[in-house]
Amino acid sequence: MPMYVDWEYYKIFYYVAKYQNFTKAARVLGNNQPNITHSMNRLESQLNCVLFIRSNRGVTLTPEGEMLYSRIASAAVQIQDAEEELSASATLEHGAISISATETALNIYLSEKLRAFHNNFPGIRLRISNHSTPQAVQAVKNGEVDFAIVSTPAEVEPGLKMVELKSFYEVLVGGKTFTALASQNLSLKELTNYPLISLSDESMTRSFYRQLFLDHDAVLKPDTEAATTDQMLTLVKSELGLAFVPEPMAREPLQRGEIVQLHLQEIIPSRSICLVYDHHRPLNTAARKFQQMITQTTARHA
Repeated sequence: MPMYVDWEYYKIFYYVAKYQNFTKAARVLGNNQPNITHSMNRLESQLNCVLFIRSNRGVTLTPEGEMLYSRIASAAVQIQDAEEELSASATLEHGAISISATETALNIYLSEKLRAFHNNFPGIRLRISNHSTPQAVQAVKNGEVDFAIVSTPAEVEPGLKMVELKSFYEVLVGGKTFTALASQNLSLKELTNYPLISLSDESMTRSFYRQLFLDHDAVLKPDTEAATTDQMLTLVKSELGLAFVPEPMAREPLQRGEIVQLHLQEIIPSRSICLVYDHHRPLNTAARKFQQMITQTTARHA
């Protein structure tokens, strides 16, 4: 049967051998010399060999002690390194967070929160993946990221949890050539007479507006599809058509007069930025701290 020896004995042996002195080892370990001597006597007894040659000036290693020290030293150094890394992680000096985010969530919510977190904990590495809402939710399910920050509509499976972080609404905007329309109240049906710009057919945003148009007896048939909301805004400025974009993203171009806001008879339902995570999977210290920060901020402003 394999021999069982308490690791604490090996740890004490490492320091005694390193300093070649029981008293110095006791001081480093925060112990006393009699306890150290007793532990080394127990270790020699359990291993059935002599590890030290004692003298008034300290100790020297026997050949058996030298052999054991050569093995123990590398393990002890690795354990010390691991303890230091864990300590640094616990104090948020080092660590990493992986987040999957939709473009809208990153633009109108996440980037600001990441900046605040990075200012407080600059040693934490951030890895941000740009995904659609379904892709982001799947990344959480697969354990590829710590959590996701997505825009609704979103569907999560049992085992995943979704928490609302921020609500937002979207506005209908067009290029300056549509300025005359800004004084009118258009219906969704009337919008079908104008060129529309939308995200791709696979996006949840497209699904959201497809259903909105259907609910008001209209059909959404965009003339131009874009991959991102930023692209949509660029196309709007280029006079290619009208588009629904999050108000926070349209705010500055509207203030600068680069685009104009059009008004609808129908009310566009608000949407939300949400946190999605697997509550069965434990998070590392850094990810847990960031999650606490954004959820506590939400609770304070609820």
